[in-house]
Amino acid sequence: MEERIQNLEKEVELLKERNLRVESEKAWEVSLTRRLFIAISTYIIAGVWLIVINDSFPWLKAFVPAVGYLFSTLSLPFIKKWWIKNQSKR
Repeated sequence: MEERIQNLEKEVELLKERNLRVESEKAWEVSLTRRLFIAISTYIIAGVWLIVINDSFPWLKAFVPAVGYLFSTLSLPFIKKWWIKNQSKR
């Protein structure tokens, strides 16, 4: 009996650790830090590409995909809510 209780306590601890890890990963997925890092990376990559192909005003034009990415992340929570609501009707 004592051994069974110890096993259950160990399983509960493992589940708590897993839940903390999953919560941290979810927090990272929706974090402003992650979004800004991706937007800045997109800006730099687009700017370099536009320079390589000799486009005019490369750093100005590189804002388009970076800002587009940020706008898309702002709209996703609303779309997600709508999608979840409509999925539950099925």
